[in-house]
Amino acid sequence: MFQKKLFFIMLTAVFLGCTQTKDPVEGKIDELLSKMTLQEKIGQMNQLTGTGLSNDMVSQIKSGKVGSILNELDLKTTNELQRLAVKESRLGIPIIFARDVIHGFKTIFPIPLGQAATWNPQLVESGARVAAKEATATGIRWTFAPMIDIARDPRWGRIAESCGEDPYLTSQMGAAMIRGFQGKNLSDPTSLAACAKHFAGYGATESGKDYNTTWIPELQLRDVYLPPFKVAVETGVASFMCSFNDINGVPSSGNEFLNRQILRKEWNYSGLLVSDWASIEQMIKHGVCTDLKDAARKALKAGVDMDMMSYAYINQAEGLVKSGAISEKQIDDAVRNILRLKFRLGLFDHPYIKEQAKMPFYTEDALRKAKQAVIESAILLKNEKDILPLTDAIKSVAVIGPLSDAPADQLGTWCFDAEPSHSVTPLAAIKNSYGAKVKVITEKGLTYSRDRSPQGIAKAVNAAKKADVILLFVGEEAVLSGEAHCRADICLPGAQPELVTALKKTGKPVVMIVMAGRPLTIGKQVEEADAVLYAFQGGTMAGPGLADLIFGKAVPSGKLPVTLPRMVGQVPIYYAHKMTGRPAEKICLIDNIPVGAAQTSLGNTSYHLDAGDSPLFPFGFGLSYTSFNYSSVKISKNKMSEGQTLDVTCNITNAGKYDGAEVAQLYIRDVVGSLARPVRELKGFQKINLKAGETKTVRFTLTSDQLAFWNADMVKRTEPGEFQVWISTDSQSGKPVTFNYI
Repeated sequence: MFQKKLFFIMLTAVFLGCTQTKDPVEGKIDELLSKMTLQEKIGQMNQLTGTGLSNDMVSQIKSGKVGSILNELDLKTTNELQRLAVKESRLGIPIIFARDVIHGFKTIFPIPLGQAATWNPQLVESGARVAAKEATATGIRWTFAPMIDIARDPRWGRIAESCGEDPYLTSQMGAAMIRGFQGKNLSDPTSLAACAKHFAGYGATESGKDYNTTWIPELQLRDVYLPPFKVAVETGVASFMCSFNDINGVPSSGNEFLNRQILRKEWNYSGLLVSDWASIEQMIKHGVCTDLKDAARKALKAGVDMDMMSYAYINQAEGLVKSGAISEKQIDDAVRNILRLKFRLGLFDHPYIKEQAKMPFYTEDALRKAKQAVIESAILLKNEKDILPLTDAIKSVAVIGPLSDAPADQLGTWCFDAEPSHSVTPLAAIKNSYGAKVKVITEKGLTYSRDRSPQGIAKAVNAAKKADVILLFVGEEAVLSGEAHCRADICLPGAQPELVTALKKTGKPVVMIVMAGRPLTIGKQVEEADAVLYAFQGGTMAGPGLADLIFGKAVPSGKLPVTLPRMVGQVPIYYAHKMTGRPAEKICLIDNIPVGAAQTSLGNTSYHLDAGDSPLFPFGFGLSYTSFNYSSVKISKNKMSEGQTLDVTCNITNAGKYDGAEVAQLYIRDVVGSLARPVRELKGFQKINLKAGETKTVRFTLTSDQLAFWNADMVKRTEPGEFQVWISTDSQSGKPVTFNYI
């Protein structure tokens, strides 16, 4: 008996020893946490913006009152601040230096919405890797990206920072950005800790106005807004950030349901959760907290680990613990998440950044990838008489428009470290690369996108008359989109509509290139133009990428990651809408209504009298210089059940004269559910390259889990019944095949 007891004791000891050595980081966290005073713990939860080597910053670091610093860009200063933390604070805990690195650091890639238009996760990942290598060379080890909010309102300025309207596409692009930022190992000196933001529902802000309230039923929250964040957890994202908005009256910085129930308990997330800038303090302005003490208490209860620039924790947390309003264990849990990231980043072993004689900015590889991202993000919306690409028959071009030579504006929003002097504009690229081939005549017409001066338009018209083709670059200045830059009217600003009309009247072919931070209502301009490229804002290499597309060195392959509305009154408009009881039929638009028509004579179905029921262009749409033919979709079986898979195939043929790339999109519809389901849902996509005349078979595998949705009992399950499935070129085309889930 004694021998048996001894055996079990030894076995237990071995087992415990094994479990303790599985993750040595946790042991290090325990050891360090046991040495920390309450004040030092709270100090780790305090994130401040950089003030250089100011006396106040130096003093706070030495006393262990700073866990992270954002917006400190001087490398020598960063290393000195880190030295103070490591060598002159009591416990030597390193600081995480952070910065918003959204779509590039020095080499700027297209805005995230543009990157989503590539439908190429590998390309997006490579762009984030470039950004990480550039940013980490300056001491930054944490970025507040990707923003994976679902954005279905183009009035919202931050739609530029999003990956669009669809949960699946956003999930794939967000995961690609995370992989690119973080690399293969967080401890790599070039690894940039990513941050999934904004948790959650920020994109549903009412009237498209930033920081505004949201009202999101839990079913919609789980079906639409949360999936990209869950995928971020599965991808290993290092941190999360709370959103500014309230959801159903509860600000995210104080939302226990989001931060504790879903993020920690349901998803078992062990990373760091940081507030947004002063969002803890702003709960007072929301009207749910009486003062900063109350805001700190609610944020701590909700599980927010780090306070960005509210000074709430550093000033209030100790008193809350001493009064019993917050337990020290709650503080410990937050500090564990912070220390865990610091250990994973390798900051305890390698806290300093090596100063380099030459920074890895604007490398040949980085510029090549940035240019390719521009090429693949541009969406061909129209190409009458195959005016594009320009042929050798074209001897002169008029380069016109406020975005034709705007080095700062082509960079887009959220690129504070960019250098416009490194931007290559469309005008410069056309002159440099194609100036020997064609005569380039230039006249901006309007000096900036909001310019309303008619004098410039007359000059542009005179210039256009001298050219064979007009290349018109219109859109938005960078300042018109991004955080807190929302628009109620999303037409082309300034006198740009008048410029398009005046140029059309010259009789010369008009190729319109739109460089904007959001979808714009450009229906009239699309009618007037002979060809339209929607390019969003392309970053450093916008000019060379667009020039190659215009002159045929590259072929467009971009697809819309958002729906383009006809009018702003259609917003929100998105492809995955529900079918109403009276779907649109026999649409009669306002100008066609007979005078004196009876009230019910139009048929009483669901549409706008002045816009109809369709968008200007649907989600997933994008043309090419070639054409792609889809054969009938085939499925591997007509029935499937839980745990099974179903293969869906389709042959795609390049039936045109150019080699090109096509994005094949997989959609499903649950025809009859216990709750009304969307008319289509994206479940997969593949970008394939096809030579002229070539045929390839695309194959998708659908799982039973992909058919599931959250039902009225708040259970995610797949319901028996009929399903439709498409493989198509966009969200409105193609013919479905059906199968049954049993």
